[in-house]
Amino acid sequence: MARQDEILKERLKKIADLRKKGINPYPYFYEKKDSAFLQEKYKGLGNDSATGDVVAVAGRVMTIREMGKLSFSTLRDGSGTMQIILREGDTPVTAMDFFKKYIDSGDFIGVTGIVARTKRGELSVVAQEVVLLSKSLLPLPEKWHGLQDKEERYRKRYLDLVMNPGVKKVFETRAKIIHSIREFLNSRGFLETDTPVLQPLYGGANARPFETHLHALDIPLYLRISDELYLKRLIVGGFEKVYEIGKDFRNEGIDKTHNPEFTMIELYQAYADYNEMMKLCEEIWKEVAKKVLGTMVIEYQGTKIDLGKPWRRVSMLDLLKEKKIDVDKMPDKELLQLAKKERVKLKSESRGMVIASLFEHFCEKDLIQPTFVIDHPEETTPLCKEKRDSRGKTKLVERFEPYINCWEVGNAYSELNDPLKQKELFEKQAQELDKGDAEAHPYDKDFVEALEVGMPPTGGLGIGIDRMVMLLTNSPSIRDVILFPFMKPEKDENKRV
Repeated sequence: MARQDEILKERLKKIADLRKKGINPYPYFYEKKDSAFLQEKYKGLGNDSATGDVVAVAGRVMTIREMGKLSFSTLRDGSGTMQIILREGDTPVTAMDFFKKYIDSGDFIGVTGIVARTKRGELSVVAQEVVLLSKSLLPLPEKWHGLQDKEERYRKRYLDLVMNPGVKKVFETRAKIIHSIREFLNSRGFLETDTPVLQPLYGGANARPFETHLHALDIPLYLRISDELYLKRLIVGGFEKVYEIGKDFRNEGIDKTHNPEFTMIELYQAYADYNEMMKLCEEIWKEVAKKVLGTMVIEYQGTKIDLGKPWRRVSMLDLLKEKKIDVDKMPDKELLQLAKKERVKLKSESRGMVIASLFEHFCEKDLIQPTFVIDHPEETTPLCKEKRDSRGKTKLVERFEPYINCWEVGNAYSELNDPLKQKELFEKQAQELDKGDAEAHPYDKDFVEALEVGMPPTGGLGIGIDRMVMLLTNSPSIRDVILFPFMKPEKDENKRV
């Protein structure tokens, strides 16, 4: 820390000296004409030769090496790195003196010079002019150790991006993934829409919301947990294919696959059901992998996953049967006893929720290759149609969740459009909410009225973008694919009162 304070003092002195000389250490503009793409442009240039071409580059100084009459520095811009050389005879004395006296690693500079290649084959810009564009006060992390502490990397993402170029690649890939999803859906006639993030009533998922307050109207508001109920209102209004890519917020746990703020895509298609949504979901994943990665076989943390093969479709009850648990032959009491014996974490003791919890406990860990888990118990959602030709003790709905790498990576329904049934299910959810189930749905009168106006048969699908990016970039934690993941605030002893 003492060394950092010393560096800060030295750099503040340089800033003061520059200002005395009438030089602004933070100028407004620089005409950057070229970039690290010079590496590609001049790949045919031979060793120990120069072009005579004058270029103007700019970026952050990453390293500086002084070798007598020569100074080497590595400059990084948005496209990569390049070497800058200052040498007596080729670089004006004023430029060399300015660089040696005032430029440090971490500074942004602009360099005008000649493109050349060294004897050792390093493409370089031999400087003729150096301009300081932004003086860095704090030193970069050490060259060889970089920014190693993961908590520090997430907390100070700006330093993580500076010191670890591979991190930037992850977020460039993330942008490509989202772009390819948009391209795919737009080509299928879907319309991208925006629905409210601040909502007077939350819904669309079983989750605890974040609550805030609108002072202008003196009413409570909620950050949305899902886009679902507003997108369905658009289907009622006459749109037939809609989607939204945006942030949702759930006041829940934080772990390697959960962040309180996350990115989802939700889409709805009139005259479709969950079978159509399964086709669409599989096509989206395959198209994105093919377009972004050039392959449908990915490797995640040492495990090969084949997105290209037809995805398995299997019911939740059949997966439990594979574990020798035939729920249709088990009364409620026996199911509950099994769950308690196996120490299964239960959200509710209703038959359907116990079955869903048993599935999560016994089956999820085996769902590595892409799998659609279909036909869930009715209690798991109040927004889904009953399964056609349903038999057995357990009432099922036409819902599926796609699983990859043992993770649930989406959710989809044959959407419930019967207003009477919807009202009944909302009323049951409201009762559960009153009993203390913080994840139950509140009663949404306006949405029920929208269904009373009439909604056509509709299929809906949600896909978690963050988990998709994790899988397609081989990232071990959701915090690796969110630029600024939620972090517990540090105690700041110097915080202003």
